[in-house]
Amino acid sequence: MSLFAFLKSRTAFWLSFTGTTTGLAFFVKDLMQGGQFTKETNETGKVFIVTGANTGIGKETVREIAKRGGTVYMACRNLKKCEEAREEIVLETKNKYVYCRQCDLASQESIRHFVAAFKREQEHLHVLINNAGVMRCPRSLTSDGIELQLGVNHMGHFLLTNLLLDLLKKSSPSRIVNVSSLAHTRGEINTGDLNSDKSYDEGKAYSQSKLANVLFTRELAKRLEGTNVTANALHPGVVDTEIIRHMGFFNNFFAGLFVKPLFWPFVKTPRNGAQTSLYVALDPELEKVTGQYFSDCKLKEMAPAATDTQTAKWLWAVSEKWTKPTMIKIQ
Repeated sequence: MSLFAFLKSRTAFWLSFTGTTTGLAFFVKDLMQGGQFTKETNETGKVFIVTGANTGIGKETVREIAKRGGTVYMACRNLKKCEEAREEIVLETKNKYVYCRQCDLASQESIRHFVAAFKREQEHLHVLINNAGVMRCPRSLTSDGIELQLGVNHMGHFLLTNLLLDLLKKSSPSRIVNVSSLAHTRGEINTGDLNSDKSYDEGKAYSQSKLANVLFTRELAKRLEGTNVTANALHPGVVDTEIIRHMGFFNNFFAGLFVKPLFWPFVKTPRNGAQTSLYVALDPELEKVTGQYFSDCKLKEMAPAATDTQTAKWLWAVSEKWTKPTMIKIQ
């Protein structure tokens, strides 16, 4: 074989290999995007709140609800980013009833101010989507002294939800959607050190907060029996969003060059990550379904720890003590 023929054959091989690998990656990527909520619904006249709505899953959730005619309040910590996202969504959907309001879930005062302002503007709330979250961040505290992942992912949403229950009941049938994670299956509620004061592991703290989401959902559903207000939790999938910003390994140069391309086929886009949130929030067939856990637009089994009634009641009592939802009101 001549040198030219050898090089030619190697070039053809590598071109073929590259093409096949790329095609396979896109095929796997498509398979991993999960279920799609394609049912047509008209949300005109309904009022929604979506936390963490300026980016990622929350932003795509707002975009789709706006397309369907809903009135949406984007509850965000960063108002500048929120306004930028809102402008994009309004221009695309031609729905002017999309609003930005500041709500920092790491501050109970901010949450109370958000709720007070919302109640001055709206008499109804049909769907509350507790979407915001932080993940595997270095240990820090909310302004109220609560470990940040527990404080934002669970306590903040616990307070927000309880402060809005009167409007949700008034607007029934209505829904509460809590975005949890598959990580709840690895979670454990550390009753001896819930706030991670004695020791802190960022992964364990995140899993604990996601388990708290599901325990809260189930206990809330029980307490809302007979009100025609439902509460469900969900896993959105592994999604490419800003929530991984604290995971240093995925943000360094090496990861960007070698690791992220390997993970890319297995990660959902934000639009596809929002599908289960939309399904649980909008599907008419789920109007009376409550206390359940969903993934890929399907009902899924939750971890055994998430069905522990005693732990759920204990967590509720502690959450009430730490947030005092019925004791402090801001006009």
